[in-house]
Amino acid sequence: MAAVAPIQSRLHHNAHVCTDMEAVREFYEDIIGFPLTATWCEQTDLFGKVRTYMHCFFDIGNGESLAFFQFADEEDSKEFGPELPLSGFRHLAMKVDQETQDGIRDRLAAAGIEAPQTYILNHGYCYSLYVFDPANLLIEFTVDHDDVDQINDDKKKTAHEDLKRWLAGDHSPNNEAFHR
Repeated sequence: MAAVAPIQSRLHHNAHVCTDMEAVREFYEDIIGFPLTATWCEQTDLFGKVRTYMHCFFDIGNGESLAFFQFADEEDSKEFGPELPLSGFRHLAMKVDQETQDGIRDRLAAAGIEAPQTYILNHGYCYSLYVFDPANLLIEFTVDHDDVDQINDDKKKTAHEDLKRWLAGDHSPNNEAFHR
């Protein structure tokens, strides 16, 4: 199969369902620093039923948003989420600088949000602060390694080879940060 040419795009928004929009707003706007930019109150026929809900957007920079739905009807909330098992692997990662990450860490601590709701991992290629929000969405605030461009160039050269090796059963690590 021929390679597909890369497209030019950016995130418009990433959406999740919550049951307490005010707690979500307070977390993202007052603690993290993502301003609320729109609240759409909507009612429409979706999937065979009239649904009443609100849809809030928080500005994460560069014209991109994190969005949350809250339904008026408890049955709609149960049908569409947010109850997913908590997982450190299902998350949204935000690229930030060190000063921003430090500020978020300090504001989380000042708000009493600490382990196990937050944790830090040094991935080698980036250093990440993780926090579960009030909707149980895991958000990662990551600071790239100073040599991230070289690291990314090196990994791009071996990406297909590494994938084939893994799929063939060779699960040996290729990230020095996690070698044991």
